Amino acid sequence: MGQRDTLRIAAVADIHVKKNGAGTYHDLFSKITTDADVLLMCGDLTDYGAVEEAKVLAKEITTALRIPSVAVFGNHDYEMGHADEIKAILQDAGVLMLDGDSAEIEGVGFAGVKGFGGGFGRRALGAWGEEMIKKFVHETVEESLKLEAALARLRTPQKIAVLHYSPIQATCDGEPLEIMPFLGSSRLEEPIDRYRVSAVFHGHAHRGSVEGKTKGNAPVYNVALPLLAATYPGKPPFRVIEVPVGEPATIAS
Repeated sequence: MGQRDTLRIAAVADIHVKKNGAGTYHDLFSKITTDADVLLMCGDLTDYGAVEEAKVLAKEITTALRIPSVAVFGNHDYEMGHADEIKAILQDAGVLMLDGDSAEIEGVGFAGVKGFGGGFGRRALGAWGEEMIKKFVHETVEESLKLEAALARLRTPQKIAVLHYSPIQATCDGEPLEIMPFLGSSRLEEPIDRYRVSAVFHGHAHRGSVEGKTKGNAPVYNVALPLLAATYPGKPPFRVIEVPVGEPATIAS
């Protein structure tokens, strides 16, 4: 097969697979296989972070998905403290799990982290006061630095950021204002614009908005499954964009 001109990227987040969810996502993954060349899963892959849930998802992937898949964890995936086991299960199913890592697929670069909260713009939380507040902000800074390191390793013309938490407020608009600081952080936006990322995908904000842009004009897509289902009723709940491709696939260390 010759070199393709574009790569069709499908993305979905917040699928929240349950222990009794066998067969629930078979049709979704089959449709994605038909419509795209790679799938991004942007966190909250499981509902309670249970090993049994991960096994259900792994079986759905191995039986219905026939294209490469890339994923990051969301907050739900950490709930029961089994993140390492879940990661191993999904990797055995062929999923490329990113956490401050980067990869190239058919000449398109992918950098992924979970991200964290902290708020946006002038209302972002600062590392001042109680030690617990400083730890909260430090976690956000660490996730931003991990994203920056992953992007720095890419040498591709097209760079895609895969997150769970949002880097901008625009794709969270529609959520209650009281929870806005817990939906993402502007600190994630800084490396995205510095490295001229081509597109950003995230989830987490189930009642947010489907699209926005960073200050540097990078398109940001909220692909939370509940949001896509509500916004595009009657259509499969995933987004697909096409980007130009570069060199053949390699994995960044």
